[in-house]
Amino acid sequence: MTRAALLVLADGRFPAGGHAHSGGAEEAVKAGRITGATTLEAFLRGRLHTAGLVTAALAAAAAAGADPAELDAAADARTPSPALRLTARKLGRQLMRAARAAWPSAELDALAGEFPKGAHQPVVLGLTARAAGLGAQDAAYCSVYESVSGPATAVVRLLSLDPFEATAVLARLAPELDRVVDRAVSSGTAVPTKGVDVLPAASAPLLEIGAEVHAGWPVRLFAS
Repeated sequence: MTRAALLVLADGRFPAGGHAHSGGAEEAVKAGRITGATTLEAFLRGRLHTAGLVTAALAAAAAAGADPAELDAAADARTPSPALRLTARKLGRQLMRAARAAWPSAELDALAGEFPKGAHQPVVLGLTARAAGLGAQDAAYCSVYESVSGPATAVVRLLSLDPFEATAVLARLAPELDRVVDRAVSSGTAVPTKGVDVLPAASAPLLEIGAEVHAGWPVRLFAS
């Protein structure tokens, strides 16, 4: 195992397609729910403890060796919005391409064959971490960081927010990322023995509704 692989996987320049998605921030900006650093922090905190927790637990479970097909079904059940399900699979497909190039793996090949249109992104992320020799905690950290850093970067572009302010928001949230990772790993690593029902199902209805609204826009800067 090389922990440096985590830096490669978590790097925003890793070609996994996340740069084209705002994680719900674009719709929230237009709706007036994000207007600056303070409201960005509130948005990210809510996203972290709901969607961020769920995706991190799924990633941890996949890295721990749980059945990826069962995890994909669990991800579907925890994603009411058709638009978000479609986005998760598109991102999963893009991540799969990058992952198989970086860390060739029979498990990744099998998942790609089973889900040619893409498995849910956190499932692919966890299996990618596994292929890279990383563990469940590494996968969860990568997932929770993506869940907040992507929207923060998007808001810098959408509002011309000072990037130093956006970075400060992420720094203030760091202790909460640690706590969410602990919860995600605790449930995710239990899946191989206890099944997918132990995974969290924290809901974020406004993110789901916003995703459906955003999907109907004729013009948008980000894909989701």
